[in-house]
Amino acid sequence: MLALARIVSAIEARGLAARGAFALEDADRSNGLDGIAAIVLVGAAGPQGWDAFAASPEARDDKADPLDRWSRRVIDALAVEIGARPLFPFGGPPYWPFQRWALRAETVHASPLGLLIHPDYGLWHSYRGALAFPRPIAIPPHEVRASPCETCVSRPCLSACPVGAFATSGYDVAACAAHLRKEEGSACMSGGCLARRACPIGAEYAQRPEQAGFHMRAFLSARGSSE
Repeated sequence: MLALARIVSAIEARGLAARGAFALEDADRSNGLDGIAAIVLVGAAGPQGWDAFAASPEARDDKADPLDRWSRRVIDALAVEIGARPLFPFGGPPYWPFQRWALRAETVHASPLGLLIHPDYGLWHSYRGALAFPRPIAIPPHEVRASPCETCVSRPCLSACPVGAFATSGYDVAACAAHLRKEEGSACMSGGCLARRACPIGAEYAQRPEQAGFHMRAFLSARGSSE
């Protein structure tokens, strides 16, 4: 049986974060996952993951989708090294259920913004890929921790957006994108989503300006010149 510690070490050696693991059940082994016994998620938590990307050739070559290209190159090489199959949350089909996987792999919960919230990292984490193993992995049970949103009475994340793009009914993507294209949206563009920043959990892991700006520009680019 594979040792999870070795896999985690290999992931962290590439500047990424191991984001939990889970064993597949019989019902999971369909739609392209036949012969897979376990999945380990790979991603970022705070600056871990971003710093490695920022130092990469992809971050400076002015070509499209630099973060996805870097993630694919690094995780593909990692998969070859440790005998796994790489899977990604982009470039589908197939479109793998990364959010559902995350809920099984580690202690994260749905938040009012629609993002998964971690008790330590808050909203400042992401998933860049996964390693699918044909052999079982000894996976200790992850610690069960309550969602920090359950005890958050004021929910500042829902009131911080200047255009009210977030509500309990959902996320108004068009209103968000339109605001970011205006001068009034410069604070969001340079520092990151104000609603996300309003969450007090994991504030010490918040994106630095260069990281926030990169992701906001990518968000707008994916939506063309207008909604």
